[in-house]
Amino acid sequence: MAAGPDPLWETILSFHRLRDRRGALVFGEWRAEARAKLKGETRLLNALVPRRGYFPDFLTPPESRFGLVDGLEALRATPEERVRTELALLPSGSAARPARTAALTEGDPAELGRLAGALRAYHRAAVEPYWPHIRARAEADRVARGRALLDGGTDELLATLPPMIRWRAPVLEADYPVDRELRLDGRGLLLQPSYFCRVTPVVYRDPALPPVLVYPVTYADTPVASGHGGRGAGASLGRLVGRTRSAVLSAIEHGTTTSELARRAGVSLASASQHACVLREAGLVVTLRHGNAVLHTLTPLGAALLRGGAQKLPGRSRR
Repeated sequence: MAAGPDPLWETILSFHRLRDRRGALVFGEWRAEARAKLKGETRLLNALVPRRGYFPDFLTPPESRFGLVDGLEALRATPEERVRTELALLPSGSAARPARTAALTEGDPAELGRLAGALRAYHRAAVEPYWPHIRARAEADRVARGRALLDGGTDELLATLPPMIRWRAPVLEADYPVDRELRLDGRGLLLQPSYFCRVTPVVYRDPALPPVLVYPVTYADTPVASGHGGRGAGASLGRLVGRTRSAVLSAIEHGTTTSELARRAGVSLASASQHACVLREAGLVVTLRHGNAVLHTLTPLGAALLRGGAQKLPGRSRR
């Protein structure tokens, strides 16, 4: 189970959603905002990422799960022969595509750097501002998978994946645009939830790469409210749980003892302990004994709630 969303998978799959008219209720506002911020970043990406079907595996290296910087460094280090082989698998497309990918095909290292720069610029404009929401959705999906694993083991976890994926032991089947068979041969399978993955899951075309199944997050269509300028987390989260408890939840964000919590939230020690107890009973906080102190940390649900109130979210249009 992936620890969180993968920045390059989200970047590439969001580029699919950017050019797709479907899912207007979920992506309509995001599309309008992203297109307004983009400049020339999409020209090279258009040549490498068709609207449908195959796109080169080297655009989403496994190292990306450690962060965008690691992913882009791995992309820049892609062997020349692999770049050439994977680009040759792209559909013919427009006459402009060969001109835009010729330098990459010829193995010019500077071109991989230019591609990495285009991906970084696109990510900053179209993905990064919405990352807290994307991460919260991935964490919520991870919680659902974790509960299934604890309740019924691996069989239960695989059986609770989205409906386009079916566990028929010992085979995991998925609706897919083409017939494929991927044998793990003991390598394991990384389950990677994705906010921008829709309808069908995605796997690498090259079976020699580390097996990964990218699938749509659960509850991706749950209504969300965009942030309101100038009011921030205090207003929206405060209306839900109260100003004091909102301040307590914010103070726990990076972990805190009860005495530190009281000082940060501006409440008494007894009040801090009481608020932490209520949040713990609601499943938003975990409390552990740490030496002679009690340490409070957020659960994924608590973190998602806190970030959801604090950040602009890519979701349904404002009403």
